[in-house]
Amino acid sequence: MNYADGEVKQKIRKVYDDLTPVEKSTADFFLNNTKQMDFNSKNVSKLLYVSEATLSRFAKKCGFKGYRELIYVYLKDLAGSVKEKDISTLSAKVRNTYLNLLEESYELLDEAQMKRLANLVNKCHRVSVYGMGSSGFAANEFKLRFMRTGLYVEAITDSQIMQMNSALVNEENLVIAISLSGKTKEILTGIRLAKENSAKVVLITANKNVKEKEYCDEVLYVSMMKNLDGGTMISPQFPVLVMIDIFYTYYFENDSYFKAKKHRETLTALHEIQREQK
Repeated sequence: MNYADGEVKQKIRKVYDDLTPVEKSTADFFLNNTKQMDFNSKNVSKLLYVSEATLSRFAKKCGFKGYRELIYVYLKDLAGSVKEKDISTLSAKVRNTYLNLLEESYELLDEAQMKRLANLVNKCHRVSVYGMGSSGFAANEFKLRFMRTGLYVEAITDSQIMQMNSALVNEENLVIAISLSGKTKEILTGIRLAKENSAKVVLITANKNVKEKEYCDEVLYVSMMKNLDGGTMISPQFPVLVMIDIFYTYYFENDSYFKAKKHRETLTALHEIQREQK
């Protein structure tokens, strides 16, 4: 049987890359275990061939006061775990990655910022969303979602058009730039140029050390895991789409009657085209 991640496993996964090799072996034990047993420090130290001091340091790195608190919460996690249908280890890994990213997304959520962003979009006459690679797909999704509410929005995924657009914007325009890594040169150049032309700028990124944030009116941080931007296991745009969905909800609530009306009108127009094509 597989179990959904509890609080302890989520904390372990967050710090896993920063653990020492010995601590990682301890982490692997707690991540893979699904059975109730004697978790006394002496018993576990003998089982894992580690010292009790190592268990204590491991617990503190995971955010607990000590090993006893870690085990207290871990036992509650095991007791409350919901058994799910049997799935392969690979499938469970994908599922847990999505769950952890979703959990981290809500930890990063700043509701006051979401309200500011919604107001920012409402005040702008035109919105340009920049994105390249997987971020380009997220930019197009943003366009499709928000255009249906009557917002004039365009997704720009070509580097040359991106730079031309940044040179043409003004104080009535908003540029939303998406870069998980925060290192895409074309995106960063576009941010600087857009701000020099007095546009409002919002950056969506997982990198908290982006130098160009000084050119941004808002920086919306999203969750990130090692190698996520490579898209080797799950879609790298997932954490961006989660934040876009949350942002959309706040935006829609502001003058929801008008936006719902526009949404119905755009859907009706699409249905008319589809009927004519049949």
